[in-house]
Amino acid sequence: MTKIIGVDLFCGAGGLTRGLLDSGVKVSAGLDIEASCKYAYEYNNKATFYNQDITSLKSEELNSMFNDDGIRLLAGCAPCQPFSTYSQGRDVRKDKKWPLLYAFSRLIEESRPELVTMENVPDVIKHQVYHDFVDNLVSQGYYVWADTVYCPDFGIPQTRKRHVLLASKFGEISLLPKTHSSDNYVTVEQALRNKNLPRLYAGQESKKDRLHKSSALSDLNMKRIKVSKPGGTWKDWPEELVAECHKKPSGKTYSGVYSRMSWGLPAPTMTTQFFGFGNGRFGHPKENRAISLREGAILQTFPDWYQFVEPNSPIQMSAIGKMIGNAVPPKLGQVIGESFQEHIKNIATQAC
Repeated sequence: MTKIIGVDLFCGAGGLTRGLLDSGVKVSAGLDIEASCKYAYEYNNKATFYNQDITSLKSEELNSMFNDDGIRLLAGCAPCQPFSTYSQGRDVRKDKKWPLLYAFSRLIEESRPELVTMENVPDVIKHQVYHDFVDNLVSQGYYVWADTVYCPDFGIPQTRKRHVLLASKFGEISLLPKTHSSDNYVTVEQALRNKNLPRLYAGQESKKDRLHKSSALSDLNMKRIKVSKPGGTWKDWPEELVAECHKKPSGKTYSGVYSRMSWGLPAPTMTTQFFGFGNGRFGHPKENRAISLREGAILQTFPDWYQFVEPNSPIQMSAIGKMIGNAVPPKLGQVIGESFQEHIKNIATQAC
């Protein structure tokens, strides 16, 4: 029995699920509290979406979702806000998302899947809930591998870092070896130019692909982007264009906003606000606009055919940006899935 059947907790729009499917893992279901993700998840992945809070999910319900004979994989990327560096300075213990990793741990203990994966921000390891999660896996007889993954090392064209955990009941396991190095990282140019996306002006939407839509720019921000250099900062601008907040001592260190990407480098980490020129280094390298929703999805390694809203629904930049920015890059999900496939293959070989 070598077929892997997965259930994706905290599935969102389906980034992890898409990657697992591409690796040959059969994903039967995904769960998320955001009902708006249902269309994207089901339409693109042909798996059932459950709009459910996992803190109230019973193991009997979860086990019924696997709905096939095979090796069960329970996967999940719990919302990372309580563990993020952006949370520093506030009491994250009051965050309602804090108990979710404990809920994930409970479901593992009660449903006893053969395989488990968890993905989160690197700072998750600074919190006791993470170490409790790992200790509980070990106490149940799982072999655990965990480390911080730099996404460009696996052909993902953005400088995202994620903490990845793999666990197996069958024996020692690890992530597949890196496929790229600084000599051949996938760049913004390589990721976008081969998609032949039509040129856009700020605020415009492509007639061929509604998701290829960019945010409008004010007159002031249009002047700013026109003098912005790829890989540069707002410090390159004429004095009259610099924002007052950046002239203060407290604002001078924030040089990573109002910037253009560089063609020849991986993109910065895609956040939920990647479609805004002022929200980071999200200016298009050549065109006078921020990157489009479709470009952000491509840099997250979603297939260029992936749809996030129904055909007749309006394109809401913030809602779709949130789906894309919060997603596990499908390519990373594929690497995780292929690591499990290789693990099962090796275990089967040893058994023979």
